[in-house]
Formats: sequence, C-alpha cells, structure tokens
Amino acid sequence: MSAAKLPGPVVCFGEMLMRLSPPPGVPLVRSGALNLAVGGAEANVAVALAGLGCSARMLTVVPDNPLGRRAIAALGEAGVDTRFIRKGEGRLGLYFFEQPSGPIGGRVTYDRAGSAFAATNASDIDFAPALEGAGLLHVSGITPALGPSGSELALAAIAAARHAGVPVCFDGNYRANLWDAWDSNPREILLRLVGEATVLVGNHRDISLLLGKTFSGDGPDRRREAAEAAFAAFPRLQLIASTARHVESATAQRLAGRVDLRNEQWQTQEVRIDRVVDRIGTGDAFAAGVLSRWIEGGGAESMAKTGLALAVMKHGIAGDSICVTRGELEAFDPAGSDVSR
Repeated sequence: MSAAKLPGPVVCFGEMLMRLSPPPGVPLVRSGALNLAVGGAEANVAVALAGLGCSARMLTVVPDNPLGRRAIAALGEAGVDTRFIRKGEGRLGLYFFEQPSGPIGGRVTYDRAGSAFAATNASDIDFAPALEGAGLLHVSGITPALGPSGSELALAAIAAARHAGVPVCFDGNYRANLWDAWDSNPREILLRLVGEATVLVGNHRDISLLLGKTFSGDGPDRRREAAEAAFAAFPRLQLIASTARHVESATAQRLAGRVDLRNEQWQTQEVRIDRVVDRIGTGDAFAAGVLSRWIEGGGAESMAKTGLALAVMKHGIAGDSICVTRGELEAFDPAGSDVSR
C-alpha cells in the first residue's frame, strides 16, 4: 500500500526561533561569542523538504526587525516559499544550545516568552491563502504547548486545513516543560489535533499519552500494537512514522526508523552514528524524509529508509536544519565517511 501522490506544496505552520550557541566546550555562562542559526521544528521540515526538491511554504509570524528578517532570509535561501509569513509586534523567540562536550551532555536554555508568534491571536491569521492548492499542512505539538493562544493557533490551522480539504501531518514533539508552564490539559488538546491528522510523527510513548494506555516500544511487534491502537482510535489516520534511539554517549548513538500504514509496516535496521556533531533537528529531518517519499506515493519501506538516511545525515551537520539535494541524500552511505572527490 502507498499514499496518493500529493498535488501541491507542503505548508509548514509554527514558530520560528533563533538559536545561539557558544563554541564547543565553552559553557554559556563563560562564553564571549555566540554562533547564530535559524531554527524551529516546522521551519526545519520546510527547509529539508525544499532541499529535496519538494515544494514547501512557511506560514508563521515574525517581528519586523533584523532578527525576523534574518529568519525569513534563511528560509528563502533554502528555497522555501516565504510569501505567507506575517510580520507582527513583539520579538523573535531565542534559545541557547550548549553542545555536548566530552562527558558533559548538551543543554538548551529557552528565551521565547512573549514572541510575536506566541502572542498572535488565531483570528489575526488568514490561513486560506497559504492553504490554497496545498497538498499537506504540517504542524507540531510545540505550537499548542506554548499556551492558550498557541493551542488556538494549532486548532485554527487544522480547522482551516479541514475546510480546504488539505490533509494534516501532526508531529507530536511533546515538550513537557512548555505544557507544565501553564494550566494545560495536553491530552485533551492533542486528542483534538491528532483526530484530524492523516499523518502522525510519533512513537509508542506519544500514543500512550493520547490513549491513556501504556504501550511498550520493545520490539517491532509491540510497536505495531501501539500503531494499530492509534489507527483504531483515529479513523482519519493513515500513516505513523517514528524513530527508536539508543544513546551510547553524547557523540555515539544508534537510530532506527519505522513507518506504519494501516496494511503495511517497515522497520529499518539500526544505524550506529559515531562522532555526532549536532543532534538538534534530527527528528525534523526524519519527518521530512518520510514526507518526501509519501508525497511521491511511496510505500512504507521507502519512507522509513529515506527518513532514517536524512536523520542520520543531519547528525553530522551543525545547526537546526539540513538542506541537501535528493542526489546528495541518495549518494549518502551511513557506513562510509571517506572524502567524495
């Protein structure tokens, strides 16, 4: 079984962030220099899709200042359609990332409160123009976790997609620290969002949260059990994509990819990733790889393998996102690290 080929671009909706990182091995509290990169889960997916030759649009709100303009420029440089990005009052959310160094793990410090996106009312965004002719809307669980306004934004985006007849991809991206920062009921909100989704990027833990039942990720059979429970609970759902990660150290990890369709499934072998450069954004790379094949009408095997390859490749690239061509991805060998001449 494979998905139908999508007729139009993927619209990615969510908050963009600016990432600031001290040099490797230098704690933030002692750093005198910071490297700047543009990020955000949904923007990362848009950048990766554009690099692979898929049409991608970004729908978001950024401030009308140099940081907001830099965020827009970064997407434009990657080939993402930025015409539907709205400029608003406020600031661009920031986060600081201290990279793993030796025995010390990485650390993220957020400074995103009061961002232009989070302060936007759902009624202030006209979703219809961006969704016109679209093949898919991609949103994540980060947006509703931002607070009541974020939840309304996510719900409004999905309602607009439903009205326009555009299928929805929902990436769980569960962030407990964001949900815990306000009087939230994540399960109630997420049930409403996933109930409208055609594609879910999430594992057995996400499904356990949604269904209030514990599922184990111990082996393909147990992971299939979780997928079948989700398919039974959410009639619109057609595809579930997930990864399984085993952390040996901050710089050596193992990763496998899995795709479940209603009548088909595929789980890859683990790939060992040595000398991890940057783990941030690898889940978004996996989602983009899966979607790139789903857009083309590919089956579970091609989706899982492509998603895993792009995710593994991202571990060797600094910054939030990966932008490589389809040819570069297809030529990539996770087991090889020689110089290409």
